[in-house]
Amino acid sequence: ELLLDADWALNAGNWLWLSASAFFHQFFRVYSPVAFGKKTDKNGDYIKKYLPFLKKFPAEYIYEPWKAPRSIQERAGCIIGKDYPKPIVVHETVSKQNIQRMKAAYARRSGGGEKETEKGSAKNGQKRKSPSVADLLKKKRS
Repeated sequence: ELLLDADWALNAGNWLWLSASAFFHQFFRVYSPVAFGKKTDKNGDYIKKYLPFLKKFPAEYIYEPWKAPRSIQERAGCIIGKDYPKPIVVHETVSKQNIQRMKAAYARRSGGGEKETEKGSAKNGQKRKSPSVADLLKKKRS
């Protein structure tokens, strides 16, 4: 309802893809809300359009306004912590913690611990190969 490009199939699939909960599971892929924006929209035009209280920030601070010196925040008319919230987490820290937690979860699912498995290394978080239909039929017949 509130998505500008609302298409259920595309949006649902994209959320599953980005969360690594479907299609393929590369838990070590964590998108940075800062780096992605800097790479794809250097001037921050999208941010400036949809977060107008940040539009007066220079491009170098548009994705991390909390890093702007107080004088720049005042010139932009937006004080971080007052007019715009401070970050909830430090992305660099929590993304590393999340990767370690996902690695541990994948290792448990793959047979527990950090041991090597027949299909790959649980330590590296590799997904076990699912048996093919042909393999299942062969197993059923034997």
